[in-house]
Amino acid sequence: MKVIEKTGRTIEEAVSQALQNMGVSRDDVEVEVLEEPTKGILGLFGAKPARVKVILKERVSKKAVDLLKDIIKSMGLQVELDIVEKENVLNINMKGPDLGILIGRRGETLDALQFLVNLSVNKNQEIRRKIVIDVEGYRNRREETLQKLAVKLANKAKQRGRSVVLEPMSSQERRIIHTALQGRDDIYTFSEGDEPYRKIIITPKK
Repeated sequence: MKVIEKTGRTIEEAVSQALQNMGVSRDDVEVEVLEEPTKGILGLFGAKPARVKVILKERVSKKAVDLLKDIIKSMGLQVELDIVEKENVLNINMKGPDLGILIGRRGETLDALQFLVNLSVNKNQEIRRKIVIDVEGYRNRREETLQKLAVKLANKAKQRGRSVVLEPMSSQERRIIHTALQGRDDIYTFSEGDEPYRKIIITPKK
């Protein structure tokens, strides 16, 4: 953690000097006022400047990237990180050869990795940052696959006149199925079971 102390005629001036030295903005630091400025006698004798301690905040994005790099390094993988920050969402897409091990069966390893990083970097943070981790655009491809599967199984349930039960899925994948079918008036969907075996049931309306 980088810490610097500065003095100035005013608190604002002292903070401004510290920010300039650090090369960061006011939002990136915490400020502790060590001494208030005093004017002294007749504004001349015994005057004291303001003294502040400026502490650089640990950025969530840097913490997330560093943690992910450590995990990847321990696995002996060569990975390039493509990072996009947008408001309170940090998207990290990993690229490189033989990254299937990071995805796992139906994205289970990727989901676990994402959960771990989110849990670690958001600990003790006032504002939580959502971190989405992907591998070579896998999540978009998986979403498209699930959307097509949802339509196919909904049509099957309607044609056969009986419910279709899907295999257990993560809450994120179940949400994709529900969303894909929520506009239909000939079927309805619901989930049943306990995690991690909770599954979706598609039922035709009568």
